[in-house]
Amino acid sequence: MEKLIFVYNAYSGTRHVVLDALHKLIRPNSYACSICKVTHGVFSENSQWKKYRQTAEAEMEFLHIDEFQKRYASKFGYKYTFPIVLWEDEGEMGIFIATDELERIQNEEDLIKLVEERL
Repeated sequence: MEKLIFVYNAYSGTRHVVLDALHKLIRPNSYACSICKVTHGVFSENSQWKKYRQTAEAEMEFLHIDEFQKRYASKFGYKYTFPIVLWEDEGEMGIFIATDELERIQNEEDLIKLVEERL
């Protein structure tokens, strides 16, 4: 496996970041990105997740929906739901952690454990 691609259920750009932060503050339980919920607080990345991400053996890439679609549209189209974690290896791509699985994750420890089990 060349790398893991984490695709947030959020869009890039300052406007979206501000709106997402407000959403997390006002209605955190209805926030649509389960990856963001467990890896980031309102304003910054969770320290445990950051440490794991920096020391993990697998290469990881983090993209917003629009960034993913721009980069992979011609090859993989828009066939995925978000958030999702994909694997990529030698031009092939597949689901590593599906959207419904991510929605059941409660915290960064659960996400780290699931990633490690599947590596």
